[in-house]
Amino acid sequence: MLESIRRYPAGNVVIVFVMVQLACILASLMFPESFFYLSDANIAALLDSIPILGIISLGVAVLMICGEFDLSVGSTVVVAALVMGKLYEFGVSPWIGAVAALFVGGSVGLLNGWLVMTLSLPSFIVTLGGMLFWKGIGLLISGARQIKFQPEGVFGAVAYSKVWVIPSTFVLFVGFAAFFHVLLMHRRLGNHIFAVGGNNDAANAIGINVRNVRYAAFAICGVMAALAGILSSGRLGSISPTIGSNYELDAIAACVVGGIALTGGRGSVVAVFFGVILLNIIRDVLLLVGVRGLYLSIFVGALIVVAAALNQAFRPKH
Repeated sequence: MLESIRRYPAGNVVIVFVMVQLACILASLMFPESFFYLSDANIAALLDSIPILGIISLGVAVLMICGEFDLSVGSTVVVAALVMGKLYEFGVSPWIGAVAALFVGGSVGLLNGWLVMTLSLPSFIVTLGGMLFWKGIGLLISGARQIKFQPEGVFGAVAYSKVWVIPSTFVLFVGFAAFFHVLLMHRRLGNHIFAVGGNNDAANAIGINVRNVRYAAFAICGVMAALAGILSSGRLGSISPTIGSNYELDAIAACVVGGIALTGGRGSVVAVFFGVILLNIIRDVLLLVGVRGLYLSIFVGALIVVAAALNQAFRPKH
C-alpha cells in the first residue's frame, strides 16, 4: 500500500505527514497535561500560522518548478503591504489599496524576471540583491515604524474572521492550492512551466515561448507574496517593516520538504501544501516540548539539506 501511495508526486510527503500527525495525536492522548497538541488554543494557533507562509510558498513553488528562485519574496511582502497601508492612511479604500499592493507585487516579480533574462544572471543573485533593495525601500516608506491597519466590514472579515478555530485565511490557502494544482496539472501554462523548468532548450525547440513563461512564473510569485502581505496586515492590525523576515527561506524549505526539485521541472502543489503544514506542525511541536525559539532557524536550515538529500535519493531513475 505504501508503495502505491509513493507513486504519486505527493506520496512521500503525505506518508510523512500522516506519521507525524499520528505521533502527535498519540503523544497528546498519552500526556494531555503537558503536551497540548489537541487543545483548541494550539489548533487555532497552528492553523493561524500556516496560511501566510503557505500562500507565499505556492508562488515560490511555481517559480521553482520553472527552474528559478526568488529570494526577494519576504521583502515583496513588506513593500506591498506598506503601499496598501500608506494608501489606507491617506483615506483610500483598503480594497483599492489591496489592488495596488497586488500590482506592486506583480511588478516586482516582472522586474526580477526582466533582470534575470536581460542580464543573463542567475535568479539567485538577482533576487538576493532585490531582497536587500526592497527591504530598504520598505524602511524608507514606513520611516522604520509600524503603520496601523484595521479595516472593518467585508475586508476585515476576509482578513481575520474565523469559524470555530479555522481562520478565513486558511480557507483561502486551501482554495489557492486547489487553483494552482489545476493550473499546473491540467492547463497549458502549467505544462509549459514544467517543460521550461525541465529543459529550457528543449522547450524552446518545440515552440514554447520560454521568455513569456518565465515572466508569468515570476509575476505569479510576486503577486502571491503581495497577497500574503495583504492578509498578514489584516490579521495583525498593523504593518511592520519587518513582517517579511525569513519568509523567503521558510518558503523554499516548505517547497523542498514538499518535493520540489531544486533544478526545476518536477514538483507538486499538493505536496507543497502538505510540506507547509508539516513544517509548521514540527515547529509547533518543538515549541510545545520547550525548545527555545532561537533554535528554530537551526532546525529549518538542517531540514532544507535533509529534505533535498532525500528528494535526490528517491528521485525516479530514467
